[in-house]
Amino acid sequence: MPDFFSFINEILWGSVMIYLLLGAGCWFTWRTGFVQFRYIRQFGKSLKNSISPQPGGLTSFQALCTSLAARIGSGNLAGVALAIAAGGAGAVFWMWVSAIIGMATSFAECSLAQLYKERDSKGQFRGGPAWYMARGLGMRWMGVLFAIFLLIAYGLIFNSVQANSVSRALTFAFDVPPLFSGIALAIASLLVIVGGIKGVARLMQWFVPIMALLWVGCSIVICLWHIGQIPEIIVTIVKSALGWQEAAAGAAGYTLSQAIASGFQRGMFSNEAGMGSTPNAAASAASWPPHPAAQGIVQMIGVLGDTLIICTASAMIILLAGNGTTYIPMEGIQLMQKAMVTLTGEWGAGFVAFIVILFAFSSIVANYIYAENNLVFLKLDNVRVIWLLRIATVSTVVGGTLVSFPLVWQLADIIMACMAITNLTAILLLSPVVHTIASDYLRQRKLGVRPEFDPRRYPDIRQQLAPDSWDETPRE
Repeated sequence: MPDFFSFINEILWGSVMIYLLLGAGCWFTWRTGFVQFRYIRQFGKSLKNSISPQPGGLTSFQALCTSLAARIGSGNLAGVALAIAAGGAGAVFWMWVSAIIGMATSFAECSLAQLYKERDSKGQFRGGPAWYMARGLGMRWMGVLFAIFLLIAYGLIFNSVQANSVSRALTFAFDVPPLFSGIALAIASLLVIVGGIKGVARLMQWFVPIMALLWVGCSIVICLWHIGQIPEIIVTIVKSALGWQEAAAGAAGYTLSQAIASGFQRGMFSNEAGMGSTPNAAASAASWPPHPAAQGIVQMIGVLGDTLIICTASAMIILLAGNGTTYIPMEGIQLMQKAMVTLTGEWGAGFVAFIVILFAFSSIVANYIYAENNLVFLKLDNVRVIWLLRIATVSTVVGGTLVSFPLVWQLADIIMACMAITNLTAILLLSPVVHTIASDYLRQRKLGVRPEFDPRRYPDIRQQLAPDSWDETPRE
């Protein structure tokens, strides 16, 4: 069975997904007027505006931290280690490329999610790919298909990936039995997810920045301690990425295609740009200024921070520890722990275990929120079904500690590709709307006024929107 899943992965990620992600990213970069470069100076102002509370939804900062909670998981540690083991140092470069291009894709999907959001029975904004497929494309069947993919991925499989990394990290560092770590993680997650989307958002707005700073700060200290090796590592990353030399001093003959595939695969698993997950958080925000593009810009910050900062922090630790191929028989998170021990001593394994617990916990909680959000779209958000989802979520957390490591990652990659293909198809079909949103935002910025989306200017779009989602925008 693992061989079958490996074969499917090779087909999906060897060609289909690479071209689709690159093509979509380049297309939206052009259609939005190079939005990720044009608005990079606005990131600070966007973050400042994102903390302003507005009626009917989360603050943009809460939505950003919720999406980051899902992004920042074991993929930032174990995934980076796997990418370097499979594709050499060059995979890191292609992770960077996937992030820069993916920022435009993230802008597109998150802006669409904001545009087509609607209120639930409690007045909370809800939305995501399923909604813009149903409202923007008039294809509810496509939204239902995507919602099912997301429920399988975020309600079940991805939580197994997170739990698997935690159990292996704790076993490596402290010989903790996998089942014990799975049960403890499941109980902690359940205590938080019963608070619903608002409770999770309030927790994540302080939890996520703290855990990210812990890991990045540690990496910066290690890099400063080995500052003399940094230039050589950067040169190796670039040369390996472009096929100018074999990675890791020739110990393994990595090909250019291996580096690209590994970098994009693990980069996407980490930053989730184009997968259709982040829009579920983006839609829940009452964006300020009241324009769909404002939330798209805020969510681009998440892609930038996740891959260019946090994943790079992990990559530097792996590469500073020496030849990544030395530890190839080890699995994911344990490779990261071995690298940390090499650089800092025995306490490093325990520190990585602590960090991966924080990362995995935040991901599991946010993953559940995404899954529950799609129950709303499927009109299954009753108490019985919600509790079934909660039980399934914590069960897969426990089960994920017991299954084989390669099988978990292969299943995650396959369902991630299914989600991405469905979502990218939808946002490419809606690219004229993305262009309209970006142009409208840019026009108002050039006029020197606070951007505010007025659906009356776009009657074709207005008739697709949910009642009261944009007609009554908040005023200062």
